[in-house]
Amino acid sequence: MDAEIAEAATTMDLTSDPTEQFHVLQQVHEAVLSGDRPRVTPRSVILDSWRRSLAARVDPEVFRPPMVYKPEDVPDVRSAHPMRDVLPLLRELLVSIADESSYVMIVTDADGTILWREGPAELCRLADPVGLREGTGWAEGAIGTNAMGTALAVNAPVQIYSAEHLVRAYHTWTCAAAPVHDPDSGRVLGVIDISGLLQELHPAIVTLVSASARLAESHLRRQMELRDERLRVKHLSHLIGLRGEPAALLTTTGRVIAAEPYGGPWPARLPIRAGSDRVLLADGREALVEPLSEGYLIRLPRSAQASPATRRPMLSLSFLGDRPVAVLDGRELPLTLRRAELLALLALRPAGLTAEQLALQLYGDDGNPTTVRAEIHRLRAQLGEASMTAKPYRLRAEVEADFLTVRDALRSGDIRAAVAAAHAPLLARSEAPAIRAERDQLVTALRSAVLDTRDHEALWTFGQSEPGSEDIEVFERLIGELPAHDPRQAVAAARLAWLLRDDDDTADTADTAGISRHAGSGRARIRPHGPAAPVAAAVRGPRRA
Repeated sequence: MDAEIAEAATTMDLTSDPTEQFHVLQQVHEAVLSGDRPRVTPRSVILDSWRRSLAARVDPEVFRPPMVYKPEDVPDVRSAHPMRDVLPLLRELLVSIADESSYVMIVTDADGTILWREGPAELCRLADPVGLREGTGWAEGAIGTNAMGTALAVNAPVQIYSAEHLVRAYHTWTCAAAPVHDPDSGRVLGVIDISGLLQELHPAIVTLVSASARLAESHLRRQMELRDERLRVKHLSHLIGLRGEPAALLTTTGRVIAAEPYGGPWPARLPIRAGSDRVLLADGREALVEPLSEGYLIRLPRSAQASPATRRPMLSLSFLGDRPVAVLDGRELPLTLRRAELLALLALRPAGLTAEQLALQLYGDDGNPTTVRAEIHRLRAQLGEASMTAKPYRLRAEVEADFLTVRDALRSGDIRAAVAAAHAPLLARSEAPAIRAERDQLVTALRSAVLDTRDHEALWTFGQSEPGSEDIEVFERLIGELPAHDPRQAVAAARLAWLLRDDDDTADTADTAGISRHAGSGRARIRPHGPAAPVAAAVRGPRRA
């Protein structure tokens, strides 16, 4: 299910009359869930949310958000939550507006559980019966599309209008929410939400909520900086007293806020395990951990400076999709596509490759080993000699890679684990011959395994992934194998109808192998030759609306 399930001529004008919006959005809601073509194109953020919610078995007819905390437990949970520090600011910014405009202000934790709700007494009385109250859980997987849960799911501000809610009971409500992030770790702390009845809708409300979230983050950052300064002032004498021995002051979360000498061997953050008196650095040396009242003192004894440990570094590669990420011992490496290709090839060939072999695999017969050696030299400088050797070029680090996880799961027969990991093709933007071959083989093997197992849960997960989202046979199987009462069957039917319609529109470009290709797009559509015939997998780029 996505924005292309219907080729509608118009899109929703979210600034139009609320009553008209209500009726149009209800028609869109009914059409999409019944597998018909809606008269307007729903927003992609809504279709994506409906897909996730239906996959989580949320019933559009049921509106029972789970009670996560009993009323008597909520005050204790609030007192321990970091968002308590921004409540005075939010009250000043939002509660007065909520009172005047008939909205309620809501603050949740990172799981979408409501911890605070403030606003007009009359609206709070209307909110109670539908579960908009402290202690209830509003994650998408619990209650479907809603501003709080969807903002957490996409990690961005979201506004949800009337029938854009998946559950029908909330079609008379509108809400806007924005996530708030911890300035120390970057993780989401919770969301700020404003909810009200549809008639009170104002188009600027999402801007107001988003600005409030940014102000809350600024407030939290200032508090963090004050704590850092207090820690530095209180314990700086510890650093000076070590007389040149490398040392650093860390917060309780492992963030380095001072070091002696300046710079030194310290990263921006170190993972400190509770109760541990040692921590391994990226170069393999072992530093001593001394707990302080509000953090840690980390120092590197002179004996450790002279003799690095022999521990192998840990290299984690996340290469499925458009944005490759490489993390070496907890530190993300700046990465070009070419260096990602080199790392992928070396991870696939643990015994190592020569410059000539790498040139062939990256560029084909026209590859130049000299070009490869220059790129490898820059990559080795990033990784360090402990992580990569030459003659041949080989990774010495312990390697964890998402594409290797998929391959290993397929080899062991764990199809569900394989499809759960394979959300996108390997290095989707790469045109290197060896990467393209590995990418095609991985998708083909995964597709064959999914179709052979007749496991409709694995089949559904594959259909939601980028490799499987345009596979006609997958959605035909889903319609035939999902139970009749399963709401995902309507989603599969709608998707199949669009695939078949779009496939017919481009039939004049079909090739002899049964794969239709949209002119100028470079995308491939997988078409079955018959009910049981195997189909070659085709790797495509992401669909554009």
